[in-house]
Amino acid sequence: PGLQKDGVEAHLQKLLAEHIDILGDGYRLVRREYMTAIGPVDILATDEKGASVAVELKRRGDIDGVEQLTRYLELMNRDPLLAPVTGIFAAQEIKPQARTLAKDRGIRCVLLDYDEMRGLDDPNMRLF
Repeated sequence: PGLQKDGVEAHLQKLLAEHIDILGDGYRLVRREYMTAIGPVDILATDEKGASVAVELKRRGDIDGVEQLTRYLELMNRDPLLAPVTGIFAAQEIKPQARTLAKDRGIRCVLLDYDEMRGLDDPNMRLF
């Protein structure tokens, strides 16, 4: 059997697809699990200018996740129908080393709040 995402990562993917605007104004979902020759990209989206964006999701983002996204981006940028493709590394927690590597490679990092995405945590209802 192939690899399967754990429950939280699969839910993160579904929730982000439903709330793609978390990535920014004007973002649109193209497809979840966009298949490439080396495996599926978690989310393929377009930004406010219509450019392709590959999103890699993790619960805990580390260097391996950035490396994985880098491989996807290198491959996807060879496709003239998609290029140029930028990357977003999205996770509930991103380790400092992963953030540094992502920044060095031109990959944007986005922290995801799982409870807020599920509608369980309303920032407007907090005291502080």
